[in-house]
Amino acid sequence: MNKNCIGNLCNGRAPWTMVCGLLMALAVAGMASAQETTELKFRGGIGVIPVTGVAANGTVTLNVVRGVNPAGPWRIADLDAVVSSYGRIRVKGRGLLLAASNGIGTNAGASVFATLFCGAGNAATSSSSNRVALDADGDFRIDDILSPAPPTTCDTPALLIRNGGGSGVWLAAGIPDLK
Repeated sequence: MNKNCIGNLCNGRAPWTMVCGLLMALAVAGMASAQETTELKFRGGIGVIPVTGVAANGTVTLNVVRGVNPAGPWRIADLDAVVSSYGRIRVKGRGLLLAASNGIGTNAGASVFATLFCGAGNAATSSSSNRVALDADGDFRIDDILSPAPPTTCDTPALLIRNGGGSGVWLAAGIPDLK
């Protein structure tokens, strides 16, 4: 037998090397699992259409989504959003502009925030970002942590881009990327 190996085993180097190797393997495995987060993705956006119908008697049905009232007509050219399982949200929106009235084609001086809804209907939980101002051309970026933190599992997600005013009406919705 090699005297160096026996000597290393006797003076504790071999066990120390094994422990260090094991710790390194565990650290690498831990980093890999920490990076494996569940993400919700939204690709494309739908501008708000405020009315879903009018009954024969003239009663108007508003396009209420998850308990949030619609704004007047708005359009959005594009939306790309990712929400991590721990609540980090990144949204890039383009061309969110008023689609009616005398301010048509403008940002109407609006600021917006994103709200993620998890669950169906009015029973859904909601988590929101902070507000950001729309650029003159309706572009915006949100890079924030949702508050309160969303649930770890988000069933039937809905992402609304809402007016930063007191009413918080919705202006656009993200289209879930189910790939």
